[in-house]
Amino acid sequence: MTAVYVKSKIIGAIAYIEFSNPPHNALPSDLLAQLCSHIQKLDANMDVKALVFQSAGDRTFCSGASLNELIHIDSSKKGYEFFMGFANVINALRSSSKLTIGRIQGKSVGGGVGLIAATDYCFATTAAQVKLSELSIGIGPFVIEPAVSRKIGVSAMTQLALNPHDFFSSEWALSKGLFNSIHPGITELDVAIDAFTNQLKSHNLEAITALKKVLWKDTCHWNELLKKRAQMSGDLVLSDFVKQKLKAYK
Repeated sequence: MTAVYVKSKIIGAIAYIEFSNPPHNALPSDLLAQLCSHIQKLDANMDVKALVFQSAGDRTFCSGASLNELIHIDSSKKGYEFFMGFANVINALRSSSKLTIGRIQGKSVGGGVGLIAATDYCFATTAAQVKLSELSIGIGPFVIEPAVSRKIGVSAMTQLALNPHDFFSSEWALSKGLFNSIHPGITELDVAIDAFTNQLKSHNLEAITALKKVLWKDTCHWNELLKKRAQMSGDLVLSDFVKQKLKAYK
């Protein structure tokens, strides 16, 4: 895996959106913007019934925000704009009329966990551990919190957020509802997703669209909520504490 990209394809009535950024699929602003654009364009395609959201490679699903970009943020405005990248993708997944399916082949950190939580149904391998590392660098998982708390509840969200150095197992994520099924390897993962999407193709698109709205009821205020959360993170990333932590990580 060497290329940096976001690409999509349609097979039958199922669209596949894939992102790649070696070695750990971190997400800088440009890739976040491309992800949002692909989701929105496919949402307008009436031949598509569902989106499979995935990353490239056979290890990490997503290591979250690009630390290389975070360390160079030098204003509140730039910080806000960076974190709005994650907010925009979460809101695009949330507001899409298509059912969104997560394909999680490996570990996820920070914003990557938020993107998982923003999908409607999620398949993972047993290697797909999760961690919210934000407090360890002096910020918090503010933008992704609404999506994660909605999916796993406040108690489990608190457990993740207050243990920023710890990975939680795929079994833990399954028990909390972040994942809907886990599989021993990537081959089994893809077989399960194919079976699920083949079944979806036979369903009424109008019914799927209506169900999506029901599943995401009472979240219309997220457009404004996530803007406020992005500003919180954008302000915190300017602190000396965060800058020193980011330098140490780098």
